[in-house]
Amino acid sequence: MAPDQRLRAFRNLHRSGCFVLPNPWDVGSARLLVQLGFKALATTSSGFAWSIGRQDNHLSLDEALHHFRAIAGSVPVPVNGDFEGGFAIEPHQVAENVLKATATGVAGLSIEDSTGDPSRPLFEFGLAVERVRAARRAIDESGTGILLTGRSEGFIVGRPDLDETIRRLTAYAEAGAECLYAPGIRTRAEIGAVVSAVAPQPVNVLVGSDFTTVAELAELGVRRISVGGALARAAWGGFLSAAKEIASHGTFSGLAAAVPFAEINGSFA
Repeated sequence: MAPDQRLRAFRNLHRSGCFVLPNPWDVGSARLLVQLGFKALATTSSGFAWSIGRQDNHLSLDEALHHFRAIAGSVPVPVNGDFEGGFAIEPHQVAENVLKATATGVAGLSIEDSTGDPSRPLFEFGLAVERVRAARRAIDESGTGILLTGRSEGFIVGRPDLDETIRRLTAYAEAGAECLYAPGIRTRAEIGAVVSAVAPQPVNVLVGSDFTTVAELAELGVRRISVGGALARAAWGGFLSAAKEIASHGTFSGLAAAVPFAEINGSFA
């Protein structure tokens, strides 16, 4: 699928129905997800950071851009880039970095409003809106048609205020975000309120544990479901369980659950 076809396909996925946007952390996991039939993928800042021995939000701009190119260039489906906070604070710098991201082959990218500072975990409202508006201008300048997602992080940074989250998401939509995302909302009431508040713009819901189903979220009007670093955590869970058994007990029963060599090796033929 050519880049312009991927962009159109990604936009079409947001127009009706509900789709799952799983999050690979490297080229191998991306290719396997495509083999399973997923129509689009999204990078995960946390999953990628862990794969290179870092904490989440400890990547450089260049590392993120290189990762975008690697994932987008390895699969025939659209890829959404987790661009964290745009790797800048000031709107003009966010715009400069977003412009660089538009050249990586991704079909979408997100900008979030968390600061990384526990004492003031969210950017001030006006600045947060201007950052989204700057990202919108950069995408428009690029002429790529990349889909912009506006994220409000209150529910995962210690500010679980639904009214404020909705206030921010509606402002991000007005500033040019085409998909809205509040990671951490979980209840039917929270999800339904967000979907209603930003309609007709599509909403992404993060599912990091077994608290819902695709069918339930589709019923609530959710258009897009992502899993963030959860698939990476699941993989690390299997790895750590087997490794800890070897280290602590000198036994190897945990390896019995591993994917057979022929199966995984054949997947990359």
